[in-house]
Amino acid sequence: MEKSTPSSRSPNSKNEGGLASELKSVNLKRRTFLKNSLMAAGSLGALNCFLERDALADDEQKAAPLQFPKNFSDGSSLERMRVELLQALKKPVSERKWVMVIDQKKCVGCDSCTVSCNSENNLPPGVVYRPVPKQEAGTFPNMAWIFTPKPCMHCDQPPCVPVCPVKATWKREDGIVVIDYDICIGCRNCLASCPYNARTADFGDFFGRGTPEIMSYETRPNYEYSKDWVRKPGTEKSPIGNARKCTFCLHRIRVGMLPACVTTCLGGATYFGDYNSKHSLVHELIGSARVKRLKEELGTQPSVYYLV
Repeated sequence: MEKSTPSSRSPNSKNEGGLASELKSVNLKRRTFLKNSLMAAGSLGALNCFLERDALADDEQKAAPLQFPKNFSDGSSLERMRVELLQALKKPVSERKWVMVIDQKKCVGCDSCTVSCNSENNLPPGVVYRPVPKQEAGTFPNMAWIFTPKPCMHCDQPPCVPVCPVKATWKREDGIVVIDYDICIGCRNCLASCPYNARTADFGDFFGRGTPEIMSYETRPNYEYSKDWVRKPGTEKSPIGNARKCTFCLHRIRVGMLPACVTTCLGGATYFGDYNSKHSLVHELIGSARVKRLKEELGTQPSVYYLV
């Protein structure tokens, strides 16, 4: 029989048959070699990792879409606080006491909480709910920064409430101090009375003022108090003209979500929960010998605690 020569073969015959066969053989040998090697070494965990990665690399494997967001990792403080929040929501409002704990030894001054708060509430220029003042401590060369995030303190004896002439601000049964934008007349008495400078006024400014166009992201609604609030240039509709402040993200709490500043804290320094639950994380932290509150001598009884 006449032997086949390279010139007598079809130019695509190897690509169609021989090459595919060789690749499959090489791939099979590679998998078999790695599998035997890993099993011989007792690395079953590594074997499973390899097999899963290799399977995902195959064209026939398609990634399943994520239908629901995953929970925080089991055992993390965020997951514990989320579960505790859901449990607290099952109780009557009068039986809850929302508090925040901030560990200053964990705070790195990254301002992630400030940024996330601004984004969550679509805050305009001049309105800040969670500043992070920075202070130098020590003497050279032994110096350090001290970071003190300062949301609204949601005081048990809030000095901002009695000075409001139209009763637009009050303290809820669960401890959160709120403002009714539809009643507020913008007198700013509450701003002057707050010893923590936790309130700012919305003068209707926009970051894009003076440019050819106010971008749409500045006029998107925010959802404070679970209501859509839209700020538009040239209007005086609430919240423009109102006093504004941190609400502990009340609109998120109502739907079982932690405040934005808590979930975005890079150092894991911010905790939130129901103090009335003796088994809650915040209740345990407030029992620490490290705990303090700002300006306690004023008798305002803040609901924000610091671990120093």
